[in-house]
Order: sequence, then structure tokens, then C-alpha cells
Amino acid sequence: MSLSSRSAVAIHALTMLARWEDRTQTSAEIADSLASNPVLVRRILGSLRDAGLVHSTEGRGGGWTLARSPRKITLYDAYTAVEDGPVLSRHPHPPNDACEVGRHMQAVLEAEFREAEHAMEERLSRTTIEHLVQQTIARERELAR
Repeated sequence: MSLSSRSAVAIHALTMLARWEDRTQTSAEIADSLASNPVLVRRILGSLRDAGLVHSTEGRGGGWTLARSPRKITLYDAYTAVEDGPVLSRHPHPPNDACEVGRHMQAVLEAEFREAEHAMEERLSRTTIEHLVQQTIARERELAR
């Protein structure tokens, strides 16, 4: 499966939870920020909970909070919590082995795609949710000027 919007939703939700870390937030509040459906957000939050990135509390005053410091949650953590399979799609079925290109294309692409995916994983591992909170605050301050 290739990269989907689940990663962006997960990162957005984690950043919201980190920005207002002093209070619990509901899936409806997070969905409002995303201009999305709370059911979709709850599914993503469930995956983040399963990965140990967020906690949920039921009942009145319940909602979602971070399970770890935003300094300790990377974009790669969010990505792996909600995505499965490689980022770049492979051939859905083996190409024609009788063709000179088809015979070798899977191996050639596999090497290129793995290197690209490794570079992406490395980059996402260097950015924390705390960094995104700082960036959003800085942009908000610029907007207020």
C-alpha cells in the first residue's frame, strides 16, 4: 500500500495534542481542526493508541492525550503507526519475463525504491512533534503581525 492521508491526519492530531498538552482533547475537536469526520479521526487515534503514542479516557471530560513527550515522538513514529507496506507501489503482478525490460524491471525498481524509502524514513525520524508545534506557533505569530 502506498502512502495515504492517514499519516498527515496522524501527524496533525499529534501536533494538536502536543500544542495543548495541558488538556484532553476530543476526537471532534481534532476533527474540527482537520475539517474532517470524527469517525475517521477516531480510527487514526486508535492506531496511534495501539502504537503507544496517545492515551484515551472515556466518559465525561474524556478524550485524547499524548502518551509520551512531543520531543520523543517523531514523524516516523506517526507514519509507522498508521501506514502499512511500502511507500512506493510495486508492480501488482510480475512483468513479462520474456521481455528484456520486464525481466529486470522489478529488481531495478526495488533497489531504487528501497533507497528512496530509507531516505524518507531517515528524514521523518529527525523531525519531532515538538518541532512541528514550534513551527506552527512561529507561523501563527507571523500571521498576527
